[in-house]
Amino acid sequence: MQLRAAASAASILALGTHHSAGQSGYYKAVQIPSRNEADRAGIGTGSHIGFSVYGYRFVLLGDCNFALEGLAEDFAFFADKGTPENLGRGEIRLELVQGVPDYDGLPACDASIYTPRNVVYRHQGVRILDFGGRGLGTYDSANRVFRITSEDPHLVYEAAYLFLLSQIGQECDLRGMHRLHALAMSYKGHAILALLPMGGGKSTLGSALLRGSGMSILSDDSPFIDREGNAHAFPLRLGLLKGREEEVPKEHRRLVQRMEFGPKYLVNYSYFAGRVVDRAKPGIVLLGRRTLARQGRLAEASYGTAMKAMTPNMIVGLGLFQGLEYLLERSTGEIAGKAGLGLSRLRNAHTLVRASRNFVFHMGRDPDANAQCVVALAERLFGKEEGQP
Repeated sequence: MQLRAAASAASILALGTHHSAGQSGYYKAVQIPSRNEADRAGIGTGSHIGFSVYGYRFVLLGDCNFALEGLAEDFAFFADKGTPENLGRGEIRLELVQGVPDYDGLPACDASIYTPRNVVYRHQGVRILDFGGRGLGTYDSANRVFRITSEDPHLVYEAAYLFLLSQIGQECDLRGMHRLHALAMSYKGHAILALLPMGGGKSTLGSALLRGSGMSILSDDSPFIDREGNAHAFPLRLGLLKGREEEVPKEHRRLVQRMEFGPKYLVNYSYFAGRVVDRAKPGIVLLGRRTLARQGRLAEASYGTAMKAMTPNMIVGLGLFQGLEYLLERSTGEIAGKAGLGLSRLRNAHTLVRASRNFVFHMGRDPDANAQCVVALAERLFGKEEGQP
């Protein structure tokens, strides 16, 4: 498995020289033809940042530099797949504006969808999202334009980030590639997938594996699984536990204020880009369990046990941002009509489990010891890396 040619930065806590995204060419400015809607909104034309995520193409533009720079870092892995000659035809435009939302100019209409983050209104085919009076979003799916305006740059960033997660997930679902809520590493071309709930320690285990082994990373939260059970990379950013932010140099981390969950430190993609691989074939599925024991232990898991874990983490998608405010046209009753999607996810999960070695991983208190347990299992099943004793 070859590493991406553009990924030259060292990994989490590994030795090596680090470069910023601009220095390493992780994203490039391209000229996008203007649209009347953008011109009227005062966004203007010029240099925009373009990306393609497994066929979902989008561009970033606007004046909210915090959001523009953050999203450019998050999706840097996919920047070189969007070329100037391809962009401008069919891509989604994200207009990121830092300013006062114009609530007085909104039409009078009733709300259609309520979420913890926002209230959604619909008017003449356009979705209007009210973020508690602090931000205003509009999504014109016919003209493929999403615009978010707020005086708070953190809200602009998070709203755009969550919009992209929702839309990319929906697009890949249609292509038969489904997200799995798991840490995804790669060892000698084999995927090592650790299923843990939100806050269960995926990022901590991933950081320990990057720090103490020769493993590569696909995603710290949600790789894509195809119909053959292969895991595809979705490396956006790494989260840091409170109190451990000093483990990463200041220039490679940033603090974001989240709408629902408060502040969080994030590690930029450019910091661990050199350890990212595109894909890995089925290998090991770890069903993580937190314990109070000092040392972790592994036990073989049956097909039924593994599929039971796949139900919330892939088939239903608990722990993965779905974005009902962008997916549903009218109400949550539409979920019942998505049976075909559920069957496709079930099929991919079945293929993955059948092709993998499945284990229950009773994780101990020591993150480094947990990582060594995973490494020892991978070496036993797939052999040691070259040069290892």
